[in-house]
Amino acid sequence: MQKTVIEVAAGLIYRDGRYLIGRRKPGAHLAGFWEFPGGKKEAGESFTECLRRELFEELRIRIGCPIPYQIVRHEYPDTIVELHFFRCEIEQGDVVPVGCEEIRWVLPEEFQQFAFPPADHAVIESLRRDAIGVSP
Repeated sequence: MQKTVIEVAAGLIYRDGRYLIGRRKPGAHLAGFWEFPGGKKEAGESFTECLRRELFEELRIRIGCPIPYQIVRHEYPDTIVELHFFRCEIEQGDVVPVGCEEIRWVLPEEFQQFAFPPADHAVIESLRRDAIGVSP
């Protein structure tokens, strides 16, 4: 049986050296894990359009021009997730955690203090290396 591929756009929202992360609500897939905000791409939608829509729905913010950062494909037992990460900054609005249980602004060296889904580990390592100026 072929697994479904879920395409997701996620924002690496950066401000004052910190990244915005949110904790998934109880009852959601991967509930309780922390993640970079974003969501599933809808049919006919570009990843940029998806990211803009999801960040407004989940956090009530509008972003400037998202810059592609990294694509991560991760296989879970029941599905495959393809995450398209974009660097972005808030252009309008104050963050309101509508689509997540809680939000935090976190320094890259603090990422290990939070439980992230396995699919996020590669991008977290890249961001941590970027922060300390180490080449992969």
